[in-house]
Amino acid sequence: MTATHADGRIARGNRTRQLILERAVAIASVEGLEGLALSRLASELNLSKSGVFALFGSKEELQLATVRAAIKVYIEHVVQPTRELPAGIGRAWRLCSSWLTYSQRRVFPGGCFFYSVSAEYDAREGKVHDTVAGAHGNWFSFVEQTIEDARSVGEVRDDIDIPQLAFELVALLEMANAESVLHHDCTSYGKAANGILNRLRGISTDPSLLPDTP
Repeated sequence: MTATHADGRIARGNRTRQLILERAVAIASVEGLEGLALSRLASELNLSKSGVFALFGSKEELQLATVRAAIKVYIEHVVQPTRELPAGIGRAWRLCSSWLTYSQRRVFPGGCFFYSVSAEYDAREGKVHDTVAGAHGNWFSFVEQTIEDARSVGEVRDDIDIPQLAFELVALLEMANAESVLHHDCTSYGKAANGILNRLRGISTDPSLLPDTP
């Protein structure tokens, strides 16, 4: 086999893997990770079952790869937009507003992928649980670090309990997502945005750095 031929097979394999994972994250956001099956994906995407099994090997490996793929999408839509901004209260607000946009635009058909699969795997054990829990923990840590960075530049009061604030902000985000998905009512996003802005104004050393309205 020539190197060019081998490279072509690898490229085709990577494209097929990406195609499968794009469909897998969409299914999992609605039906959960247990809704994934290698045979189902092969059938829906008109792929050979043997080819799909060769790429993932087992349902658990497919689930783990799906979570990792979802993490990349999440970073692209929620985290990346904040990196163009300097540390400060404005970046904290941008992080929250990016999350609301990510959920409202249904980047994943079922709303927030991680809200869905966290509820599915919170009481379970195993590699999938650990990967989901790790992603959830990393998100909380990032929110906390974003607030800490704002405090370090003097835009957040020194007396703020950062873990408590992060918990409150994430709770508002997740409630907006849950209400929207369950009731098909997007007014929850405006309510969450108002609540978050009010909370951030209350802890900011200069509320004028934040917008008057979401």
